[in-house]
Amino acid sequence: MVILVLNCGSSSIKYQVIDMEDASSKLLAKGLVERIGQPEGDLTHKPVGRQPYELHQPIPDHTTGISLVLKALTDPEHGVIRSLDEVKAVGHRVAHGGEFFPASCIVTEDTKAKIRSLFDIAPLHNPANLEGVLSIEKVLPGVPQVTVFDTSFHQTIPAVNFMYALPYAYYEKYRVRKYGFHGTSHKFVARVGAKLAGLDIDHSKIITCHIGNGGSVTAVWNGRSYDTSMGFSPLDGLVMGTRCGSVDASAITFIGEKEGMSYPEVNAMMNKQSGVLGISGLSSDMRDIDRAYEEGNERAILARDMYYARIKKFIGEYAAEMGGVDLVVFTGGVGENSCEMREAVCSGMEFMGMKFDREANKGARGVDKILSASDSRVKIAVVATNEELVIATDTYNLVK
Repeated sequence: MVILVLNCGSSSIKYQVIDMEDASSKLLAKGLVERIGQPEGDLTHKPVGRQPYELHQPIPDHTTGISLVLKALTDPEHGVIRSLDEVKAVGHRVAHGGEFFPASCIVTEDTKAKIRSLFDIAPLHNPANLEGVLSIEKVLPGVPQVTVFDTSFHQTIPAVNFMYALPYAYYEKYRVRKYGFHGTSHKFVARVGAKLAGLDIDHSKIITCHIGNGGSVTAVWNGRSYDTSMGFSPLDGLVMGTRCGSVDASAITFIGEKEGMSYPEVNAMMNKQSGVLGISGLSSDMRDIDRAYEEGNERAILARDMYYARIKKFIGEYAAEMGGVDLVVFTGGVGENSCEMREAVCSGMEFMGMKFDREANKGARGVDKILSASDSRVKIAVVATNEELVIATDTYNLVK
């Protein structure tokens, strides 16, 4: 079954085409549409085993962008399918499912209405995600669609961990609570990591660290999310590329009052001007921070040290919550590729049974590998995440 996987942003579309069978999958192509709505748009199409294809032209909306993707998929030279009839289903990544969706589901009118009702608490992501669903209805009418939610995996978190100590009325009126994100990735790498470490996922205590420009840490107890660092929005928890992570709310209201900032300006400051960018004044990209770190830039050193330290704090916190840990997994753009980050986070953790193998860590980039010493009581691993495969698998199972 050929499945198209879409991840629609406000001005972009990431996609993969995967041929699913009962126990296997085959990636046929992947690509990216960028600068939707701008004077000049870009399409980069990468068929497996062949040269990439690029297209540069105005792309006014998501429907046009998806139409160009479908045209590329069926093109005689760089296409990977003969006709659009081969696309049997479309799977969508949707950022926020609120309390409505504890699992992936086939798209219905009710599904779309509930995604729309969550626009207020996910204004940057859900409108674009829904736009992808509506665009497919126009260009591939009648093809089944499935929505896979970043928040679904975290719906098993107990109230003691998802509630905030705010007046309870705000939870009742507005559903203000911790939702968590990156759930598709945390679910995938916990299971792959457990298999790699020889653990039974249903009888295990695992901490998964999805570390990138955005990042989160999750406590996975017996295969289910028990706590996670992101909260009501993706702002909470770790120090990130441009997000501040956990911070005293009074510090924010103090700055806002002193600077005469509006609520949107305060929100932009916390989400787009903070994190390692705000601390370093240089960049939100950890590769730039690493270079400046090696050059002795004091603010880059501070930014990276804070970035690493917050990850270590959450590992300790979640080990305490679960009463121990069997496995710590690193994934995400930084988690999979930064040997320095993994070593810094795991150093000094011998007291809780983590013995890090520095030699195994060297050069381990974008692979699945055990990074702990053979006599380490707590296993440490790096796992390459594959959220698109999870979306395709859920889509296949629901449509089949």
